[in-house]
Amino acid sequence: MQLHGLHHVTAVTGDAPGNLAFYTGVLGLRLVKKTVNQDDVSAYHLFYADKLGSPGTDMTFFDWPRTGPDRRGTDSIIATHFRVNGDAALEYWVARLGEAGVSHGPIETLSGRATLRFEDPEGQRLALVDDGGESFHGEVWTGSGVPSTFALRGFHAVTLNVPRLDRVEPIFTDLLGFTATDRRPNPDNPVEELTVYTMNGGGPGREVHVIAQPNAPRAWLGHGGVHHVAFRLRDDAEQQAWQSRLNEVGLPNSGIIDRFYFKSLYFRISNGILFELATDGPGFGADEDIDRLGERLALPPFLEGRRATIEAGLRPLD
Repeated sequence: MQLHGLHHVTAVTGDAPGNLAFYTGVLGLRLVKKTVNQDDVSAYHLFYADKLGSPGTDMTFFDWPRTGPDRRGTDSIIATHFRVNGDAALEYWVARLGEAGVSHGPIETLSGRATLRFEDPEGQRLALVDDGGESFHGEVWTGSGVPSTFALRGFHAVTLNVPRLDRVEPIFTDLLGFTATDRRPNPDNPVEELTVYTMNGGGPGREVHVIAQPNAPRAWLGHGGVHHVAFRLRDDAEQQAWQSRLNEVGLPNSGIIDRFYFKSLYFRISNGILFELATDGPGFGADEDIDRLGERLALPPFLEGRRATIEAGLRPLD
């Protein structure tokens, strides 16, 4: 059994209009689905991705304006890494982020690849990573003005922070089938260790970086933090097999939930880190034409009858 890479990353914003402006206007992603959190329909759920909304490209946000700022610490998902193609792309982004007033670090080498780290306006930790021109199976979005040669090409990796690696490594390697391919000092604190885990052969979109930080305080999720990370499954049959595997080892899970655009299976690897196994389909074209993605509030069929009430409870995005 094999996970096929990152599917999506879901984070928290307290400012949906500002979030929309940053991820489309600055990062040049496409708003491919404007919908609501199916477990809390008072909140937007915004999906930003490539032109097609391809699995492995979408950064999503719950809009929770009443939540406080994310409290950084261990036992959390701490950073999302996107991929771009080449040194010229990173130099382009240094200039673009600077022009937009976005604070960023220098281009540096992390885990063997040139990387540019920065934060969104709410402190969401992000990075752009040179993917070395490795194949990209989506289609970049140029509708926000970023040239295709420099556009974001989906995810490269996510970074987790854990108090003790020995508590979670068996989940990564024995249960999920990840391979530990590199161990090196944490670039921000050399006395700590960073481990790179890969899935499905590794490479862009198929890495999880884990920092062991035993003496850090526990994180507390708020705006600017990550709620969960999802991994790709091809179809329902794979998902059912994974549910059986989780049940066999006694790992509590949500059971399979139909989110209409994909099906989800959730479980925790710790108190603070939530994983999801999500199917690639049906996809965001299930209820909208590809050329009209994200233009209207989309609701799955089981919420459509409540549209008037749901729309009345949402704040305008502009």
